[in-house]
Amino acid sequence: MNDVFPPVATECSAAWLARAGLRPTRQRRALADLLLAGGNRHLTAEALHGEALEADAGVSLATVYNTLKAFTSVGLLREIVIEPGRVYYDTRSDDHPHFYYEDDGTIADAPAGSVAFATLPDAPDGMEIATVDVVVRLRKQKS
Repeated sequence: MNDVFPPVATECSAAWLARAGLRPTRQRRALADLLLAGGNRHLTAEALHGEALEADAGVSLATVYNTLKAFTSVGLLREIVIEPGRVYYDTRSDDHPHFYYEDDGTIADAPAGSVAFATLPDAPDGMEIATVDVVVRLRKQKS
């Protein structure tokens, strides 16, 4: 599914899941509630699991990973791979650039329209470009 499903602050988790064709299990609804409560967010699986523990949602880390994979596969979330072992999930699933702050390991949206490409390479035969990810890595200037 290539549709973009932006989270809507007033939308309930069950409706958000239903729009994407996902069954609203207890675990999915609990994690969707956490994702929708914070507006546009960039989270690791571990961070979301920590929030779920604080909310007494009763989901394992494996369930968080599986749920994030399911949400990503239907377009509810976007996966941003910073480096092997460092993956963020973005609640804003449309194409947009990001800033990655190396000093503290956080990620944020870069201004919309701030990156432009004159051309992209042709995809190999039988392939199509699915998306283009742009992550601008930042660090504090050295004195």
